[in-house]
Amino acid sequence: MATITYIKHDGTINVVDVANGLTLMEGARNNDIDGIVADCGGACACSTCHVYVHIDWIERLPAIEGMERDMLEFALDADPKKSRLTCQIKVTDALEGLVLQIPAEQM
Repeated sequence: MATITYIKHDGTINVVDVANGLTLMEGARNNDIDGIVADCGGACACSTCHVYVHIDWIERLPAIEGMERDMLEFALDADPKKSRLTCQIKVTDALEGLVLQIPAEQM
């Protein structure tokens, strides 16, 4: 389990525990965190679970793969360095303390 911080665009901070094996998207959905829409349910077929990863965490996450990279092209205001799709990152103990910023809008 890892404690993940989701910061909404209005500055609201949600700190939640997410079980290992779930995705960051499932962690947000299971904890009723607004802003992670996840229209495709985690199939990497949309970009509505887009977040910005805190600068301290960018290099510590698993590498981005082709399908996620392709879907990020459809995300609003995607940042090539900080943007990730939460449906593509599985929670492990190594993500303890991860900080994510939810954009103002999802596509």
